[in-house]
Amino acid sequence: MTITRINFTRLLRISRRPSLSMQLMAVGAAITLAFVAIALLVPLFQTWGWIQDPTESLINPVHESPSWSHWFGTTRQGYDVFSRTMFGTQAAWRVVLLATALSLAVGVPLGLVSGYLGGRLDRLLLFLMDTIYTLPGLLLSLTLAFVVGRGVFNAAIALSISYVPQYYRVVRNHTVSVKTELFIEAAQAMGASTWTVLTRYLLLNVIQSVPVLFTLNAADAILTLGGLGFLGLGLPSEVPEWGQDLRLALDALPTGIWWTAFFPGMTMTLMVVGLSLLGEGLNEFVNPPGATAF
Repeated sequence: MTITRINFTRLLRISRRPSLSMQLMAVGAAITLAFVAIALLVPLFQTWGWIQDPTESLINPVHESPSWSHWFGTTRQGYDVFSRTMFGTQAAWRVVLLATALSLAVGVPLGLVSGYLGGRLDRLLLFLMDTIYTLPGLLLSLTLAFVVGRGVFNAAIALSISYVPQYYRVVRNHTVSVKTELFIEAAQAMGASTWTVLTRYLLLNVIQSVPVLFTLNAADAILTLGGLGFLGLGLPSEVPEWGQDLRLALDALPTGIWWTAFFPGMTMTLMVVGLSLLGEGLNEFVNPPGATAF
């Protein structure tokens, strides 16, 4: 039987009297869900003619300020800023979800095996992960982007490497703590294989913090992807992406054309804020202040 070490009495008390963090988590969840809905529905909006093709350059108007016909204005290249901003949400989710899923798929198993088996393998993985962890995330992603090139999958790989050590460290440390519990020793005494102990008894007891890391890493990945796009190393130029749009807007800012940079930048910021609030709230829910283990 798997024993999950969460103080449910404490969690019930928190749910009945929502703290400020819980209220902020609700705000973050609403913002995040709104961006999920945009990413899912924006192709339909284009099909129904509600928004324009983000890759279609208009002959006129060019550099038009926000109006009823172009809510976020147009760029010097003739692109509709609103359309590109909405489709940028879809591109961001694709890369971010793939990047965080890849880092989770690598970091969690490595943390489980390293913490449970210990020995030389544990020391080697600790050294490797600590080395990666000390490197600045943007610099590491930038270097990998040079190597793997542009594209959705390539950008996800470049982003995911810097997040693997975080999953590894959290899962490994929890595994080291939980593997000495009586129910683990009982499973070993009954002849349970290493695979059974890892997947049936350890995994569910050490994975509580992973959703928190997932949301916070997703927020960081959006900023890093924007940085890569701003430097021209993220997604292909034909794919609407906030970082690329900010780079293209640089030349227009000195002339007072603010909307080409403002709307993509604010949209990216709002999505990061939503994910960050969601992650911080989840952290308090999973690890409530003052909670004690049974």
